[in-house]
Amino acid sequence: QVQLVESGGGLVQAGGSLRLSCASSGGTFSNYAMGWFRQAPGKEREFVAAITLSDSRTYYPNSVKERFTISRDNAKNTVYLQTNSLKPEDTAVYYCAANPRGRVGLSVRDYDYWGQGTQVTVSS
Repeated sequence: QVQLVESGGGLVQAGGSLRLSCASSGGTFSNYAMGWFRQAPGKEREFVAAITLSDSRTYYPNSVKERFTISRDNAKNTVYLQTNSLKPEDTAVYYCAANPRGRVGLSVRDYDYWGQGTQVTVSS
């Protein structure tokens, strides 16, 4: 069974940065496409970033493009999300997700495994 554990969230002022990490265990991490999503109170979970399993192509929505960067270290079974120039509207619980079929997806339904989430709060 694949387990994902996020860390690195916290409270930061607007304009600040956080680096989120997601450690994977129980499977073959290098075979998974990985994604990050976020969910604010009262809102649906939304796509934030995704990365392919082999050539590390990355995908972002316009809302975070050029501010957020997803990367992966297959030797450490870990995916990262570097968040820069944070805004109050980035406040949410951030989740990492794994697709064992290896195809990157931009939707919640594309991913089979999820972490428990890490809270990011951006103050104005």
